[in-house]
Amino acid sequence: MKTPFCFLVATSICLSVFQRLHAQSDFPAPLLPSIPNKAFSIKDFGAKSDNVTDNTTAIQNAIGAAKSAGGGKVIVPAGVYLSGPLQFFSTLDFHLDSGAVLKFLPIDKYPGGTAYGTDFISGVKLHDVAITGKGTIDGQGSPWWPFAKEKNAKRPRMISLKECDKVLIENVTLTNSPMFHIAISGKSSNVTVSGVIVRAPASDDPVNPSHNTDACDVSGRDILIKNCDISTGDDNFTCGGGTTNVHITGCKYGYGHGLSIGSYTKGGVSNFLIEDCTFNNTEAGIRIKSDRDRGGLVQNLTYRNLKMTNVGIPILIYGAYMAKEREYRNLQKITPEIATTYPSATVSELTPVYRNIKFQNITATTQKGKRAGLIWGLPEAPAANIVFQNVIITAENPFGVFFVQNMQLENCKILTKEGVNKLALANAQVSVDGEEVK
Repeated sequence: MKTPFCFLVATSICLSVFQRLHAQSDFPAPLLPSIPNKAFSIKDFGAKSDNVTDNTTAIQNAIGAAKSAGGGKVIVPAGVYLSGPLQFFSTLDFHLDSGAVLKFLPIDKYPGGTAYGTDFISGVKLHDVAITGKGTIDGQGSPWWPFAKEKNAKRPRMISLKECDKVLIENVTLTNSPMFHIAISGKSSNVTVSGVIVRAPASDDPVNPSHNTDACDVSGRDILIKNCDISTGDDNFTCGGGTTNVHITGCKYGYGHGLSIGSYTKGGVSNFLIEDCTFNNTEAGIRIKSDRDRGGLVQNLTYRNLKMTNVGIPILIYGAYMAKEREYRNLQKITPEIATTYPSATVSELTPVYRNIKFQNITATTQKGKRAGLIWGLPEAPAANIVFQNVIITAENPFGVFFVQNMQLENCKILTKEGVNKLALANAQVSVDGEEVK
């Protein structure tokens, strides 16, 4: 595919600006909640740690008392407490002491059941909200997971906050949610998730698979995810359109679908810095996905200082997420010949556009029979300005590069059975150490 001169000039200018923007080492830290120093123990409101009593009313009354006092800390002491859905308010720190385990009511007692399972912790348009402490929230989600593919089933999310400002989730352990563990959506801002452990079985676990148990779905602006330890049954992190200024650092990822963007990117996603993280047995390391009915501009992303071991695919970027045709669904085996048959479409405001993405100081090994990576833009909107610096990937099958403009490999080694830096190309403009690849 011949590239128009004006497109090359534009991409060159964009790349120069992108490199200057990402010369900074860090994004500013989000603002943290400010909460009055007043304490309210749930036991003072009748909560019992017997793993039998429904403590929903007692815990909600403690939260209500904190609200009436102008805000404060609601304390869950050591012990095991059952509860149904809880409604949060502004200026609240919900604190789980070490040894505290807050469990969802069992599925047969949970309000709404599988017909309408209300989210466990929820709040809309709040400010100054925290969930802290070294205790645990246990979703008891195993009985819910088989309903994942039932059209009318609604499984509760563990933490669901919408359009909130100054949110902190710190040091808690979240396990076995019926659906997402953390879901912060809408125009939320100043969100920090720090030192959090998330655990659920992998989606392909042979004994007890969990489905759609995303660990950390956060959309909005000014977001920091740091020092978390995550292994789950779906996305380790994901966000949707309208998300900007995201810093993910020092995290450890096990099972899951990777650090994801999309699939809904309408409104754009921009300004990401992901650094100093490890991945082990993750299905994908870095994953960006969208499609023509839900896309937008995804740009200015930096991934650096990452180590991946035994992952399914280290880097995956594509714009055909909802393709129904069988030949386009198996991303591990899609070839240049197949990719070039993908039909073009008219560019619209929902076209997925990927540009200005940098991968720096990354090492990765893949699972047996897997490919080194895949970047697959659309015929009408090639991915552009993709830079690899000091990247070493060891895999069985080549890295696929389809419908991509201005991709640069600098001091990289993509090691596959085809050789070193032997890429599978289709309609792609790629250079390796300054030499254009034909």
